Amino acid sequence: MNAARLIVGLGGAELTADETALFRDIQPAGYILFSRNLVSATQIRDLTDALTGLSIDRPFISIDQEGGRVWRTREFSCAPPDAATFTAKADSKKIAQFGAFTGQLLQLLGINLNFAPVLDLDHFPGQNNGLRGRCWGNDSQSVINNAGVFNRWMRKQNVLSCGKHFPTNGLALSDPHHDLPIADVSLKQLLKEDLIPYTALMPELDAIMACHLNFPQLDSKMPASLSRRILTGLLRDQFDYKGLILTDDLDMGAIVQNYGRGNDIKLALEAGADIALVCHEMASLPSTLDKIEVHDPESLERIKKQRHELKRAPEFTQSRWDQINDQLTDLTREVIGRERFELDRPAQSPVEEY
Repeated sequence: MNAARLIVGLGGAELTADETALFRDIQPAGYILFSRNLVSATQIRDLTDALTGLSIDRPFISIDQEGGRVWRTREFSCAPPDAATFTAKADSKKIAQFGAFTGQLLQLLGINLNFAPVLDLDHFPGQNNGLRGRCWGNDSQSVINNAGVFNRWMRKQNVLSCGKHFPTNGLALSDPHHDLPIADVSLKQLLKEDLIPYTALMPELDAIMACHLNFPQLDSKMPASLSRRILTGLLRDQFDYKGLILTDDLDMGAIVQNYGRGNDIKLALEAGADIALVCHEMASLPSTLDKIEVHDPESLERIKKQRHELKRAPEFTQSRWDQINDQLTDLTREVIGRERFELDRPAQSPVEEY
């Protein structure tokens, strides 16, 4: 039983005995941390060190740390604004600082892969499609400029990036966390704007995450995350993308309600995903893995190569943690204004799980 092509979630702030035995046995490619796993900086570092200790090769330890609502450490760190706010109120220098501080914070916590930046253009900002505030612009050039700067400076801190959600989540009229949206557009239409940030930034993206949207003009049967036409035919072959291809969380309603556990992982890997994400429902994983036989030496080699390039986390010190948070706090105050900063500090909105 082997999970070399999976990134998996865990239940709480500490590894249970069952999780320790399971992860040591199946050897996943990596792990993803959510707010349920995060209590304090020192606790996170203990957890990431423990996860690293279970692995034969250094694992991907990932997170969604975008800013705004999607800032997993907000309960015990500075919580900078979202991408939309940086785009509206900050220049490229401040966006670069945001990327650098984000990377430094994650590196200190032992996290080496950030599922950011979002490269979607939010065509329907009034819709409940999960993208509110998360996009770096409403046109492709703004996304290239702003997400590109954030991405570049975060990667300078030895934290890998992942552009999302390919080919776009921005055309969704509903939230893939709950159902499967449909975007009835042609490849020609996507190439006009939505795919431009990917083609422009592709050489600087360590990974690309596929979305749970159905594009019937590209593939009438499968959503992008399970579509060989989209992941292999378009992204890998036509665009010649060399990095890792990941799915979005397969535990989302868009997939669970339509494809079921086990078959979803198999379909994703057969479609051309290097790594499938299983973030929440772990109980059935051992029996599921026994039934999945998808051999792809090239994919395994891409994963192996990227894992071997992961850097050891620096020594954690409270003074360094405080320094990064002070810098993020100063930056946040500069971007949103002192009065707004003081007003927002006492009551932060709860973290939403993405």
